[in-house]
Amino acid sequence: MGSITNVVYLLASILFILGLKKLSSPKTARMGNTYSLVGMLLAIVITLLDQGILDYTYIIAGMIIGAAIGGIAAKKVEMTNMPQLVALFNGFGGVASTFVAYAEYSNQISQAGIIGSTDIVVSMILSLLIGTVTLTGSLIAFAKLQGIMRGAPIVFKGQTVFNGLLIVSIIVLGVLFAMDSTFQDYLIAIVVISAILGITSVIPIGGADMPVVISLLNSYSGLAACATGFVLSNNVLIIAGALVGASGLILTNIMCVAMNRSLANVLFGAVGVESGTAAEGSVEKKSVTRYTGVDAAMIFDNAESVIIVPGYGLAVAQAQHVLEELATLLEERGVKVRYAIHPVAGRMPGHMNVLLAEANVSYEKLVEMDVINDDFAETDVALVIGANDVINPAARYKKNSPLYGMPILDCDKSQRVMIVKRSLSTGFAGEDNELFYDDKTMMLFGDAKSMVTEMVKAVKEL
Repeated sequence: MGSITNVVYLLASILFILGLKKLSSPKTARMGNTYSLVGMLLAIVITLLDQGILDYTYIIAGMIIGAAIGGIAAKKVEMTNMPQLVALFNGFGGVASTFVAYAEYSNQISQAGIIGSTDIVVSMILSLLIGTVTLTGSLIAFAKLQGIMRGAPIVFKGQTVFNGLLIVSIIVLGVLFAMDSTFQDYLIAIVVISAILGITSVIPIGGADMPVVISLLNSYSGLAACATGFVLSNNVLIIAGALVGASGLILTNIMCVAMNRSLANVLFGAVGVESGTAAEGSVEKKSVTRYTGVDAAMIFDNAESVIIVPGYGLAVAQAQHVLEELATLLEERGVKVRYAIHPVAGRMPGHMNVLLAEANVSYEKLVEMDVINDDFAETDVALVIGANDVINPAARYKKNSPLYGMPILDCDKSQRVMIVKRSLSTGFAGEDNELFYDDKTMMLFGDAKSMVTEMVKAVKEL
């Protein structure tokens, strides 16, 4: 049975790797999800056939409840709330690792009276530490995204030093536990301090950096699972956790490069202010010309190429379907239409890709920033729907701006820019966007879905 289990675990691991490979492209993402799903199903089934399991009651109950929660959440949660859902799922993964590691500790103590080897002790400490930090950090990320907490950084004097002391305390307790693994109060203290560390590590991170935070917490959940795999001596859990941890770290690095900032700056830079602050008040004093959907349709009638830049405002308004209807109408008139995707647009990695895929936008039309940026200079119209920081020219030259150095989409280089927004409010970084006031820019104020619907109606009447 042990040999069969290892073979199935190996097959499951291969499917996980293939799944990750397929997830690298929107075109093959569905297949990647299927591979990973089948791999996880194989791992679960072969694990449940373990002869050491004496009672399946709680296992079956847990599977039914978990499947119900996952299924309902996936079906009911809107795309605008998907980042919050991912944050919660990261937390669930972390706390699962914590519970399993602590349960294994209790099991070994009750049976043998001591933890066998140093590597198991270290893995147990890491599982509890990373899993608990992931839980509380994910809950804070969820609260910020959901609006339960303010999205701006929450800082206090000596915060970095305080976090450092928490880490030192965990190391000291870990050493003490390794010296006497029968004293479980050390483990309880590690869990409590780790919970505090997760909170104090995420509260100083602003809303603009949430895509990086979600990616990093996803990596943490994988690392916690990997450590738990060593505690249980379970090969597939080690491999799966390592894959999630490594891919999460790679994605986190991609996010940081996309913002031209280091991970340390994201974690400790306290960048981002809430919309509606004093910065917004100063913006409203400037004047812009308000345009309508009919005005936009007249510009489209003379255009040969249009690049659409989606942002979080598109997700909030659930305007992806009517936007694709507009794109189809323009293509029927001979206009070349593409979508420019910034790596950190939205609230989580890949947010815009998933949103547009929901509206059946062709994968070939989704073009990454590095590929499409040179095309803006030869584009008639850049249509921006709910994006702000990722098109702000201040990122190129304003050294005191939190956006400085961040690669942006070069919308300002196109012949005409249309920006659909509710107001002139700043983005998460709190930086006024000079593109709003450019002579070539048409500001179309209002809900994205209503405004694009007005454009569709006007284009049809041309």
